[in-house]
Amino acid sequence: MKLKKFLALAMTGAMALSMTACGSGDKKDDAGNNTSNTGSDNTGSNTGSNTGSNTGNASGAKEEVTLTMWGAEEDQTMLREMADAFIEANKDAVDLTIQIGVQSESTAKDTILTDVETAADVYSFPNDQLNELVAAGALMAIPDEMGRADIEARNTSGSVAAATVDGKLYAYPRTADNGYFLFYNKEYLSEADVASWSTMLEKAAAAGKKVTMEMNSGWYTYGFFKAVGLDSTLAENGVDTLCDWNSTTNSVKGIDVAQAMLDICKHEGFIATEDAEFVTGIKDGSIIAGINGVWNANAAQEAWGDNYAATKLPTFSAAGSEHQMYSVTGCKLVGVNPHCKNVGWALKLADWITNEANQVKSFELRGNGPSNINAAASDAVQANIAIAAFAKQQQWAAVQTVGGNFWGATETFGQTLQDGNPEGTDLQTLLDNMVAGITAPVQ
Repeated sequence: MKLKKFLALAMTGAMALSMTACGSGDKKDDAGNNTSNTGSDNTGSNTGSNTGSNTGNASGAKEEVTLTMWGAEEDQTMLREMADAFIEANKDAVDLTIQIGVQSESTAKDTILTDVETAADVYSFPNDQLNELVAAGALMAIPDEMGRADIEARNTSGSVAAATVDGKLYAYPRTADNGYFLFYNKEYLSEADVASWSTMLEKAAAAGKKVTMEMNSGWYTYGFFKAVGLDSTLAENGVDTLCDWNSTTNSVKGIDVAQAMLDICKHEGFIATEDAEFVTGIKDGSIIAGINGVWNANAAQEAWGDNYAATKLPTFSAAGSEHQMYSVTGCKLVGVNPHCKNVGWALKLADWITNEANQVKSFELRGNGPSNINAAASDAVQANIAIAAFAKQQQWAAVQTVGGNFWGATETFGQTLQDGNPEGTDLQTLLDNMVAGITAPVQ
């Protein structure tokens, strides 16, 4: 899902931390210097044999614990503040050091599964990566004695479901805003204009401007196929994907959807962009509307000021009728590596950075929509334009759970359409090739 940025930096951060992951290595600060942070926990009694971490020893000396935590580049300052507060809150019970590294959430699974044992103790990831991480033994099931009931009670049911596999809770919900909707500039477009792709594109072209979305990602293009009743879902084996996007028998066929997407891509009012290009375009004025998510809400608001607006996705025309575009809905989760040396403290850290106060902090600093029920009910969150648009889209949204082969195959298909199908390949052939790739057994 989202969250597809900074791969090079992510890999650099992952490699830099691999020598110290799971509590191994000397106690260092982020710069690599020796440090002697001490700290302590109001929760600091023995965490129990199931979690594998004691908070003291027979001599009364505090245990020295080092944890590693990975998060997105844009969250580094916030995570450092949360980690330091955790150290302070636990200073009477444990001599704690927390090392933080950069890992893009969109590529967290790929990096972690390269070598689970040397991955971070605590890490953030989108919920669509959960099944593969669980299958690979990269996530610790949260024990009842570590507050599972409280985690489930304080978060929305959807976010809890997104963190659960076979009845076991494998992660701590952190946000409930992982989806997409439409941002637009009210200087050029009215709410009526942005209700449909056709009107919005015509208005943009007439103004010499562009509307944008990312077409070469199955996370976004899913919304076109789902809108007409075509779907992609995880197979019963929990690894492979079932997909009927190339259907020739549905009332609206796969080729009708592909043609609609190609028509959008070829329109003079459209430009395909990824996140960084989206932000650049709204800042330089070339982009006046775009499908994106809350992670870029601050950038849009700063660029457009009083003309900043957001709403549900537009309809698109296929097979002679309009269809409401769907969105993926999901959340960001925080998990604990079961190979961690100090898994008890790692679980407590994950619980800490996803509690009500820190979800409010995440909303205030990063504009993230909380999964915590109390945090989400606050007036400030309810008044947020992007969060309100996300909520409006939810009646046309679905949790996307797919296997690993989904992403490469949809990227190839989307890139071809994004480029305008330069070789003129038959659209049914493109669809058949994509579905063959999506449904191929994961090796």
